[in-house]
Amino acid sequence: MRTPSFSIEVIVVPVSDVGQALRFYVDQIGFKLDVDYCPTDAFRIVQLTPPGSNCSIQVGKGLTDAPAGSLRNVYIVVTDLEAACESLLERRVKVSEIRHKTPVGAWDGGFASGLDPARGDYASLANFSDPDGNGWVLQERGYRNA
Repeated sequence: MRTPSFSIEVIVVPVSDVGQALRFYVDQIGFKLDVDYCPTDAFRIVQLTPPGSNCSIQVGKGLTDAPAGSLRNVYIVVTDLEAACESLLERRVKVSEIRHKTPVGAWDGGFASGLDPARGDYASLANFSDPDGNGWVLQERGYRNA
């Protein structure tokens, strides 16, 4: 029996103001606008894709009954966490301090301030939120290959 292939294509992000979310994700975060479709006053779908990603997000009206701002801990993987944080800060996005897992080899849930000294994959993280409070985690992977 063949094992089917699975891929995550879209994550719905619950927002209170579609226009505000669209401006935030495109102008401040740098996502690409794929679709903005509004056939009725009760339904609007806006699909956005992070640069280099195969997975998009959707914000809109009539997409979900989840409360605005209820999305938590969706990971965005970047090759250079420090550069990603600097770019977001330049675009007026509040980003947490960078932290790294410690001890890395036997991680027990603890963190230390700053980048992982070895720049190991999955070891360094930072957080940001959209205007509604939906929470995102930036995680570094592939720094040595970038």
